[in-house]
Parts: sequence; C-alpha cells; structure tokens
Amino acid sequence: MTAKREPLVSLWLYHAFKWSVVSPMLKVYLKGCIYGAENVPMEGPLIVVSNHASDFDPPILSSCVGRPVAFMAKEELFRVPVLKQAIELYGAYPVKRGAADRSAIRSALSCLENGWAVGLFLQGTRTPDARIPEPKLGAALIAAKAKVPLLPVSLWGTEAVFRKGSSVPRSVPVTVRIGQLIEPPTSTRREELEAVTRDCTTAIHTLHDLGR
Repeated sequence: MTAKREPLVSLWLYHAFKWSVVSPMLKVYLKGCIYGAENVPMEGPLIVVSNHASDFDPPILSSCVGRPVAFMAKEELFRVPVLKQAIELYGAYPVKRGAADRSAIRSALSCLENGWAVGLFLQGTRTPDARIPEPKLGAALIAAKAKVPLLPVSLWGTEAVFRKGSSVPRSVPVTVRIGQLIEPPTSTRREELEAVTRDCTTAIHTLHDLGR
C-alpha cells in the first residue's frame, strides 16, 4: 500500500520555491552547510522538531529536509484573501498566539494523517542564542497521539541572520544538522511526554554544539 503524501500541487510549489529562492539564498548568501539529509524519511507522516532563533527558520528547515513541512502560522494570516490559499497549499495551519489552541493540535494531526511532515519548534518561540531552555511538550503529545516518529534538527547560526532593527538579512554562515529518528511516546502520560521531549532537546543541543 502506497503511503499517503502531501498533495502534488503542494509538492510542486515546495520544489519551485525551494530551488528558485530558498536553496540559492541558503547555499550562496548564507554559505549553508547541511548534514544528515539521509536521515529524513521521504514519505509518510513525520514530526520535525528544531530549535528556533529566526524568522528564516521555517523555510530553511523545510528546504533542508527535502520535503514540504507544515508549520503553524498566525491565525491573522488566514484572513487575508489569496495569501490564505497560498499558505494552506504549503501546509500551514492557524494557531492562536498566546493561548493553548486545541484546534492547532487537531490541524497538525490532520496533516499527519494525510502524510505530511509537520514542523514544531520545541521552545515554541524564538530564543536569542538558539538554545531550548524550556521545551514544550506539544510535539511529544502530537507524536503520541499520531504514533509517528520525531526528527531532531539543529539550526546553527540563524540567530545572526537579522540584526536588531534591520530588515535586511546578513550574509552569515548557517549550518543545519539532521539527527536520527526518535520513537514517539507509547502513551500521553506526562512522564513519557517529558522523557521524549528531553531526548529531542538533548539531540538538538548535541547537534548544535558541533557548531559549523
């Protein structure tokens, strides 16, 4: 039986945007290095977990794993005609900022049921040093409910892409390291969610500590 995949139109848009914009900028302007791409399953549901330090992180992360990745996006973006349809084709789903949003969890589970890779930043928000001091349990919870593996990814150097007060990205070296798959929790018990979240955080920090 063939595994479910994201719609062909989403796959086409992903590759068009990747090869025309993201990949050239990452490889040339940001001198990007990518390690561990062979660890990414190219089909089937997957949760990609990462650190987060820049607005550039979602497109960089999606480009480097070689397949479309569905991310949460501010619900306000879904009120804009045309933009709403465009970001939905990329797999984006709405989340209410500053509130626990069960509908976002349901949307993530729906994406996974349809064969998407779903991207989640463990800290939930950006951190200035790209570390994960207070990882959230959401990724592990979704993994437990969907029974899908988690893929830890480290984004190194993206915190320097934008200097405070500037809207122009800087040409700084960026390194992306993709780790080994981590099995999902066997239940939604808090102890199990915390254990898997620690495993993900440790894996990302270990990759990040390798530096450039």
